[in-house]
Amino acid sequence: MMQRVSIGIAAALIAAQLALIALARTTKARYFCWAPFDMQTDYQLDVTLDGKKLTPQEVRRRYRRPAKGADNRGVQNLIDIIQGYEERYAGPNKAEITMRYRINGKEEQVWRYPPKP
Repeated sequence: MMQRVSIGIAAALIAAQLALIALARTTKARYFCWAPFDMQTDYQLDVTLDGKKLTPQEVRRRYRRPAKGADNRGVQNLIDIIQGYEERYAGPNKAEITMRYRINGKEEQVWRYPPKP
């Protein structure tokens, strides 16, 4: 009886891992992916607050990320950090952000906050 319970628990854990791997491979965030550091994202943040462009030091203080750099996680991680700050901590002082980025050296893409309609 005890052996059946152990086999059942082991099978449930393996099934859960397989489900999380499948989920991680099909989502942008990829937080639970087995190989989360399989991307190189080079980016540059241009941030304007109350009509004033923030300096690189001000951007670093605001988001705890450099204004220009590389991240070895998916770009969604950066977006989540920046958007999360704006939505949770910025209060009424929301910034306008343009992030230009390249994933693994491919074509440049642009992300903006707040999103333009």
